[in-house]
Amino acid sequence: MASRLLERYKADIKPVLQSEFPKNKTLTAKVDKIVISVGAGEAMKDSKLLQNIQDTISLIAGQKAVKVIARKSVAGFKVREGYPVGIKVTLRGENMYNFLDKLCSISLPRVKDFRGLNRNGFDGRGNFNFGLDEQLMFPEVVYDDIIKTHGMNISIGTSAIQDVEAFRLLELIGIPFSKGRV
Repeated sequence: MASRLLERYKADIKPVLQSEFPKNKTLTAKVDKIVISVGAGEAMKDSKLLQNIQDTISLIAGQKAVKVIARKSVAGFKVREGYPVGIKVTLRGENMYNFLDKLCSISLPRVKDFRGLNRNGFDGRGNFNFGLDEQLMFPEVVYDDIIKTHGMNISIGTSAIQDVEAFRLLELIGIPFSKGRV
């Protein structure tokens, strides 16, 4: 069964993008991948806390998260080669559309005093990055199972070449942006 966001993209969003940005139909902007990442910070030394973060991100994403290991030692950050420095998960296909739908329609509206995501999160190549302060906004997360609250970075990679096209794609998908300019 296809995701409802994917069905909406094919039926409603893609024709609008093709009319607003006329070019080859195969070059119409779409979401390629979503990367959810969490820096370990003080959890680097506590394996139980790191495992709790990994389990939480896996639960949120609907797919197993992996530990990111340091490739080099950095004395200034007290990091040695082989230490875990974070957790990440890359979503593509069906899981990506399910997560994006859940993020737009359920999780972001649950944030207290939410006024929209900052429009300055575009990187110049059509990708959008933003951070969330805590994981408790997602309905899968049980408050009693959390050892310590943590934030996360979410990066939405699109096939759009320009930020204007990527902004329009995400706006049509339903990402709530703050008022202002791109």
